[in-house]
Amino acid sequence: MDMEMKAELERAGLRVGRTEMLRVPIEIDPRGQVKPLDKDVPVMDASGQGVTFVKLKPISQLWTGTAVPPSLAGSPPQEYQPFLFVLELTAADYCVTTRKVETDAEFERLYRLLRRRPDGQDANPLFSYLQGAARLYLSLEDVSQAEFEAVAQRLSQSARHFATHVGSTNYYQRVLRDFLRG
Repeated sequence: MDMEMKAELERAGLRVGRTEMLRVPIEIDPRGQVKPLDKDVPVMDASGQGVTFVKLKPISQLWTGTAVPPSLAGSPPQEYQPFLFVLELTAADYCVTTRKVETDAEFERLYRLLRRRPDGQDANPLFSYLQGAARLYLSLEDVSQAEFEAVAQRLSQSARHFATHVGSTNYYQRVLRDFLRG
């Protein structure tokens, strides 16, 4: 957790009491291309009003404590739902904003990369937004490295579960699209 960032977001008028209500909006450059995130991350609340740019620490600097997560195999425990929600909503927003649905294999790869190299880089700009969403969540909530890795692993397994063939987009069609329906 980053108490200074929490205070900065509150000063910007964002309510940080419910982290899952904050968003990392997808940015499009003047050419219509997705602008990958760097240190400056846009943050807004669920209403879409008032985007604030903040410098969030790398994921590896935000892990807190040594908590060991329970199995996230079946239905993840309630305390992990907000973190999963923030990451999956970011993925859904990305697909809608870019008008390009990533394949199940690509989602699985990106979630696996997030677990294995949380501060790494990837050619797919979606990875930077998944990192941005994770950095925002970890700035506001206590999450251990083991818990972070378990959540990323759970998402990777979920995307793999829905894959039926090369090029399938079932993870988006059956899971992520539901986030946009409310």
